[in-house]
Amino acid sequence: MDFQQMQERARAVRSRYAEVEASTYGRSWSTEEIMLGFLGDVGDLAKLVQGKAGVRPRDDLDEALAHELADCLWSVLTLADAYDVDLAGAFTSAMDEIEEALAED
Repeated sequence: MDFQQMQERARAVRSRYAEVEASTYGRSWSTEEIMLGFLGDVGDLAKLVQGKAGVRPRDDLDEALAHELADCLWSVLTLADAYDVDLAGAFTSAMDEIEEALAED
């Protein structure tokens, strides 16, 4: 799956979530609430990283880590879409800047 397909799939999943939220809560989540959900996912990811270091072991660690990384990526894609950020372009620019700074060291 290429980046554009990932963005489109994230958008479709977000749309479905919005429908469920509207049905359950009477409105869809705001970008602030999506961000708070992302923070929760990052916390879960941190625990799984601890697990990889042997601090919080669990039987399904590799599967859970992959799932949580994907959840976090979905949140980033969703937030970028909500704020009309060209994430592919921004990523390319950021990596170019970092590589240039590293080359100067």
